Amino acid sequence: MKVEQIYTGCLAQGAYYIESDGEAAIIDPLRETKPYLERAADNKVQIKYIFETHFHADFVSGHLDLAKKTGAQIIYGPKADTTYEKHTAKDGEEFQIGKVTIKVLHTPGHTPESTTYLLKDEAGKEHAIFTGDTLFIGDVGRPDLAQKSGEVTKEDLAGWLFDSLRKKIMPLPDDVIVYPAHGAGSACGKSMSKETWDVLGNQKKTNYALRADMTKEEFIKEVTDGLQAPPQYFAENAKLNKSGYGSIDTVMKQGTKALSPRAFEAAANEQEALILDVRSKEEFVKGFIPNSIFIGLDGSFAPWVGALIADIKQPILIVAPNRRAKETVKRLARVGYDNAIGYLQGGFEAWEKAGKEIDSIKTISIGQLEKSYAKDSSISILDVRKPSEWEAEHIENSQNFALDFINKQMGEVSPTKKYYMHCRSGYRSTVAASILKARGFENLINVQGLFTDISESSIPTSAFVCPTTLKN
Repeated sequence: MKVEQIYTGCLAQGAYYIESDGEAAIIDPLRETKPYLERAADNKVQIKYIFETHFHADFVSGHLDLAKKTGAQIIYGPKADTTYEKHTAKDGEEFQIGKVTIKVLHTPGHTPESTTYLLKDEAGKEHAIFTGDTLFIGDVGRPDLAQKSGEVTKEDLAGWLFDSLRKKIMPLPDDVIVYPAHGAGSACGKSMSKETWDVLGNQKKTNYALRADMTKEEFIKEVTDGLQAPPQYFAENAKLNKSGYGSIDTVMKQGTKALSPRAFEAAANEQEALILDVRSKEEFVKGFIPNSIFIGLDGSFAPWVGALIADIKQPILIVAPNRRAKETVKRLARVGYDNAIGYLQGGFEAWEKAGKEIDSIKTISIGQLEKSYAKDSSISILDVRKPSEWEAEHIENSQNFALDFINKQMGEVSPTKKYYMHCRSGYRSTVAASILKARGFENLINVQGLFTDISESSIPTSAFVCPTTLKN
């Protein structure tokens, strides 16, 4: 028996490859099929099943393309209705992969159809559980993504999750390995660990949601408390996973068309395409195509695309570093943005050589911000970090303008005002500055460098607000 976790850091997502005696199964595959096909080919095995733990909201799964290319059967748990062919398993149903067995444990709560898959080894011993978004390392799945007005509330789902954990998962042996669908960085939970697997016994000791003395009422309160609104693309991704989508091969072919600067400019104008620049933040601020948006590939690219580009069908033109256009199209497709229509051949350098118009964003270091603040503490500072980060500690008189909610907060800032923009390292502030620039804001100063490097001698401790240290 072989079990491999295939972890994708950008999405904090774990897919799984299980192999035994000439057969294989894939659990929660990503959109691109190559990693799974290559493993099966290298090991000379047939992919027999594709197991889905639930209708994912934070990425588009690769189950449809993988099934077409391998003939594998798609398996969902109870209550999973789709428009395409699949097998809806019953609670307790078992599937054979070579000499090992996968048992279906229906564990509703994160969503009604959420299912955990229990792997039994060749001797029939309970070896591992693939929990999807039911149980994470250090956390559990948020219960607010599948609620329907007038039908089921997040409190109802949280109650189901409490029962699922205590009746289906916690009774399993302590040495069973827990393999979740996500780790730290995913928006599918609140406080996931950076670890991507653990044994169940340790989770029973350390995971707040598995406390033995916890009542259902306490559980519901804790898992529903402090939930931020989910990214706007979650509903669209869940819909695609439920109803189907186009072939990844077609998406890749269309998105990787090389366009000359003239053809690129024409496509932007004729198709009202969004120009997405995925280079480094340092390269972008020095020069970029006017009205383009920066979301760097080397950050949390796909989640930020999903959070910030409101229309999942938006035509997109790509400005990418050398040889990374294909990677960009693939990572866009992972979150359902299938309408990339080409990339700038030769990159931004080709645009410059063609004599086309360029724009830039004035950028300073953290040290330079300190000097400006020392001269005038009333300067307008936009802190684009999450509200929770801002509440923990922020520069006095700064305004929280969270990148996560920038499209809803545009009315809070003025195009005629001068703003210094900062985050933790400069990535999010560059994204935010590019969005404001594209919407007519000209007097922006972007700050790059670590927020934690601000010197108390230049910005005194009293200039920071730390609510957690205040007494009631």
